[in-house]
Amino acid sequence: MRELVLERNDRRKQVVDALGMSFAKIKALRRIAAAPRTMRELAEELLTDRPYTTLLVDDLETRGLVARSVHPQDRRCKVVTVTEEGAQVAAKANRILGMPPEELQGLPAADLKRLDEILARLS
Repeated sequence: MRELVLERNDRRKQVVDALGMSFAKIKALRRIAAAPRTMRELAEELLTDRPYTTLLVDDLETRGLVARSVHPQDRRCKVVTVTEEGAQVAAKANRILGMPPEELQGLPAADLKRLDEILARLS
């Protein structure tokens, strides 16, 4: 499974080439598009330090994909939200990353259903 998904069909390069930004930025954008996050929450989820997370968000903000605002309950915190354009870019990333490997596309529907059931049990 590792060889099939990660070595022969790694979609990360495809999404990086299609969107023109690093995979770390794409990962951050996808998280923010799923739900607004504080900078601290985003850093924790991405397993990055806060200064690096700030650099990622700075770039996404410069591109017009996210916006920062003051947290309504804690003025010391910033909340990062996705813009309309950012939501579209995140959706494109999700489509690319969600494409199954070609080897799986040729399987009969019953096999795909069974594989989906097995993978669902693992997660």
